Amino acid sequence: MYKHILIATDGSDLARKGLEHGLSLAKALKAKVTVLTVSEPLRPEMASAALLGGMEDPVTRYDRQIDAIMKERFAFIEGRASEHGVTVELTHEIDTSPAEAIVRFAKLKGCDLIVMSSHGRRGVQKILLGSQTSEVLVDTTIPVLVIR
Repeated sequence: MYKHILIATDGSDLARKGLEHGLSLAKALKAKVTVLTVSEPLRPEMASAALLGGMEDPVTRYDRQIDAIMKERFAFIEGRASEHGVTVELTHEIDTSPAEAIVRFAKLKGCDLIVMSSHGRRGVQKILLGSQTSEVLVDTTIPVLVIR
C-alpha cells in the first residue's frame, strides 16, 4: 500500500503519538520511513533584541541550541524506531513555513503518505493558533494520516 512514509514531528508529546503511529504502520507495511522536523529560523527582530540585550552572536547561539535539540530529538526517534524494528532517515530543515517545507519535502522524496499530529482545534482557536496540519492538508495531494 504505502512504500515511503514521511513522519512530520516537532518533538512535542502530541507529535510523539504521530511518530508511534507512523512507525507502527511502517513496520506493518515494511515501508521506508523518513522523519522530518522543521524549525523556524531566528527572526531578525529577535536577533536584534538579543544584540541590544548584550548577547553576543545570537544567530550562532540559536543555531547551536537548535543543533542540540535536534541531536536529542533524533536520538529519541532512533530509539523508538529501533524498538519498532524500523530504519529511519532523519532530516531537519529550517523554514519560515513548516507546512510548506513538509509538503515540498514529501514531494521531493517521493513519499506516498504523510503522518502528523494535530490538536484538532476549531473556530477561533484554530485561527489564532494556526495549524500546520491544516495547511499541509490544503496544500498537498499526498494522503495525510492525522493523529489526535
